[in-house]
Amino acid sequence: MGRVQFPWLCRPIAHRGLHNLDAKVIENSLSAVKAAIAKNFAIEVDLQPDCDGNPMVFHDETLDRLTNSSGRVDELSVSELRSISYRVSPDTILALEDLLTIVGGKVPLIVEIKSMWRDQHRFVEKIVAKFNNYDGEFALMSFDPAIMMIVKSLAPDICRGLVAERFRDTAYWKHLSWGQKFMLKNLLWSFRVQPHFVAYNIADLPTVGTHLFSRILRRPLLTWTVRTEADKRRALKYADAMIFEGFVP
Repeated sequence: MGRVQFPWLCRPIAHRGLHNLDAKVIENSLSAVKAAIAKNFAIEVDLQPDCDGNPMVFHDETLDRLTNSSGRVDELSVSELRSISYRVSPDTILALEDLLTIVGGKVPLIVEIKSMWRDQHRFVEKIVAKFNNYDGEFALMSFDPAIMMIVKSLAPDICRGLVAERFRDTAYWKHLSWGQKFMLKNLLWSFRVQPHFVAYNIADLPTVGTHLFSRILRRPLLTWTVRTEADKRRALKYADAMIFEGFVP
């Protein structure tokens, strides 16, 4: 597998859509998706499960930070979540099928499957099923290699990726053991997942693992989240594409 297999990965990717809080365009929202399409950027979004494992376009596990509601996303149904509006926007939360209808193959989609770090087979099955008849370029990725192993078993031809970093934030990653973090940050799960690409934290580049993956295995290396001029220079030096926010490339 080389870089030529999925050349559409190697282009600027709008992080959670082309969002802009000052303009009341919220991350992962309809407006952010439409803004990215208008600029012809690839789009990165996040998926969280509803109470039945249906995929919703949302980053956080809870509604509190961005919406007029509170509580866990996975305690509500699709219909309930679709009715919830963002605090500073008339947009409401999208289900994955809503997103696919809006994008409709106009630009590539890079979809991060958020993990609870437990069995989420039903959630992943439903995501893969939604993409079965989708006519467009897309990739699925996750920090959790178990999720990507499920993707690999269900649909080995789907473009799949691993998301990683050095996992320095011990409070945020407290559920992971030292051994798990060692495996993840060094991309050692690549031997089983066989990812088509890796997305690595811009602050942590370069690493031995990313060098081997990108330069030796010749597979695309994406980097997130690029926000500054210094980030852009680092991305140009070490990565094939940047997942960006806060500016328009």
